Amino acid sequence: MKKFLVVLLALALVLPLAACGPKDDEPGNGEPKEEGYELALVTDIGTIDDKSFNQGAWEGLKKYAEEHGITHKYYQPQDKTTAAYLDAIDLAVQGGAKLVVCPGFLFEGAIYEAQDLYPDVKFIILDGVPHAGDYTPVVKDNVYSVFYAEEQAGFLAGYAAVKDGYTKLGFMGGMAVPAVIRFGYGFVQGAEYAAEEMGISSIELNYHYTGGFDSTPEAKTTAASWYNAGIEVIFACGGAMGNSVMRAAEEAGTAVIGVDVDQSGESDTVITSAMKQLAISVYDGIAAYYAGNFPGGQSVTLDAKVQGVGLPMESSKFKTFTQEDYDAIFAKLVDGSITLLKDTDADDPTQLGTEIVKVNYVE
Repeated sequence: MKKFLVVLLALALVLPLAACGPKDDEPGNGEPKEEGYELALVTDIGTIDDKSFNQGAWEGLKKYAEEHGITHKYYQPQDKTTAAYLDAIDLAVQGGAKLVVCPGFLFEGAIYEAQDLYPDVKFIILDGVPHAGDYTPVVKDNVYSVFYAEEQAGFLAGYAAVKDGYTKLGFMGGMAVPAVIRFGYGFVQGAEYAAEEMGISSIELNYHYTGGFDSTPEAKTTAASWYNAGIEVIFACGGAMGNSVMRAAEEAGTAVIGVDVDQSGESDTVITSAMKQLAISVYDGIAAYYAGNFPGGQSVTLDAKVQGVGLPMESSKFKTFTQEDYDAIFAKLVDGSITLLKDTDADDPTQLGTEIVKVNYVE
């Protein structure tokens, strides 16, 4: 019994430290070199294999690091608080990080503080901008803030779905935060644009926020009820929540549109994904740092003009929507002939509905 208690005590002491330590698939797992880990990523909600935001950012960092022989590591915060994010950033800095990537708006408060605490360290924050809780941007010279034109990615997904023959659509977002809202609003407008081109008189579109980014039985139940009622494809815009939608689609023999990264490998039901080029933007930001022209002090929005968003046509499972169709509509986003409403332009999705696209907003 005493030996059993000793083992339990040892585990209790080790496990909290392991949460922020090297992971099994992390290059350089084990003892760091003398100079430490030069590039670091601090995960947001989820892990680096979440098939979403963290994974996309990690892939970009890892690719650059491995190509150039640079030590790298990721850190996982203990919880979802600014204090926990700052602790993880501090671990990264103490571990030798010269540049830290932080994926997600939940890092805004932490980076606001970290940019002053560690003036010699560079930070890349994705989908967020440092502020003190008042949403007034404060971007110091050691911070590069990156946003994406989610409304364009959502537009491409909605357009392609209707062009491919789907007329009963669903949008399931996680939390109703600006990025997710923009995805949804773009999706509605893309469906409308395609329907007008094709002379389709009616598109049905269910619209709902689940309230979180986790895979839950409730999200699966909602998706299943939509599929059973005739919805043909759901744009699942909420990290791991999308896995719930995929499981429902597998049972119903229907389709899913993924988000953030190419999620085709997650399920055969994924016909395409509304992508942010996370890996590319992280890779480019790191490359700029090592080239001596880190874009610090800037907050940018990457759109179609700079290939910041798009659909992965090489892995998409469309029936009739072609690469030529995609290139044509993408070019219109690039040249500005299509302008889209964003999260700041409408109070709720029903305002985006028209005589053609009938938006059924589900609380």
